[in-house]
Amino acid sequence: MKINRQQILNKYDNHCAYCGCEITLKTMQVDHLRPKRNGGVDDIKNLMPACRLCNHYKRAYSLESFRYNIKEMYRKLQMVYIFRVAEKYGMLTWNDWDGKFYFEKGKG
Repeated sequence: MKINRQQILNKYDNHCAYCGCEITLKTMQVDHLRPKRNGGVDDIKNLMPACRLCNHYKRAYSLESFRYNIKEMYRKLQMVYIFRVAEKYGMLTWNDWDGKFYFEKGKG
């Protein structure tokens, strides 16, 4: 059965299932919520609309591994000297993330 990309995009009202940014059919990438290498299948329930950044960063990680990587981002960025300098000069501000992806917040 051929997967209908429009149906996937419609799942979250033209938003990335992870970060919530607006996407179009042209900019959407299809992500497997449960990666194929972990038993995920090509089924509408397992296919998520994703922006390029989220799809690239999630790769073939499980949802919980992806969540962990996002939560660890600040710590990893603080290891980069120029990040700390920019933060010191007020060029960056950091907001805590509640750990929930867009699709988990009941949006769309």
